[in-house]
Amino acid sequence: HQWLGQKKPDVAVVFYNDHGLNFFLDKMPTFSVGAAKEYLNADEGWGIPTLPPFKGDPSLSWKLIDALIEEEFDLTTCQEMLVDHAFTLPLKLMWPDHVSPPVITIPICINTVQFPLPSAKRCFKLGQAVGRAIQSWDDDLKVVMVGTGGLSHQLDGQRAGFINKAFDTEFMDSLVQNPEWATQYSIEELVEKTGTQGVELVMWLAARGALPGSVKSITSTYHIPISNTA
Repeated sequence: HQWLGQKKPDVAVVFYNDHGLNFFLDKMPTFSVGAAKEYLNADEGWGIPTLPPFKGDPSLSWKLIDALIEEEFDLTTCQEMLVDHAFTLPLKLMWPDHVSPPVITIPICINTVQFPLPSAKRCFKLGQAVGRAIQSWDDDLKVVMVGTGGLSHQLDGQRAGFINKAFDTEFMDSLVQNPEWATQYSIEELVEKTGTQGVELVMWLAARGALPGSVKSITSTYHIPISNTA
């Protein structure tokens, strides 16, 4: 919060995965980018409070979309787009004192639900292309990259509750020291190492790919939720 207060970014580019609110199994784009004036949060059916709309800027989104198409990424462009907890809650945590975050938002949704999934290498390259596009903007804007999603976890099946802390720690360290480290693994290998939902780490890879050069790790927090059942 202190860092955000000092830097005062103008735009947040958010890499996230949809959980059925905007897309479902019958229509699941690999990569989709929002190009709306605002992004609405709707009831997901889990009792999570619905948040106010998030501000967009179609002109900025189309600059990004055009650049990604030029780099041969096939996108679904969304002039209307619902955003779920994977998008809304990280932004709320980043700006807890604001009803809506004081930034323009650009959602970039990556399919981590319906096979075939884009490879970790492809997601990293998507992030690199996003970074190049933003650096080419003439606008004097401060942009923050947000990578969302969980690390290792599995919600169902024989490995429900699966956590691989050793892999998670190595992955987080690699984002600073060797950001392409995780791209050596196929999606199937990542599922084996991180669980069926652990492939959400590709959003972290995309966000890291969008950052040019080296980065400095400031803080790191690792949290494993514990569920008690009667």
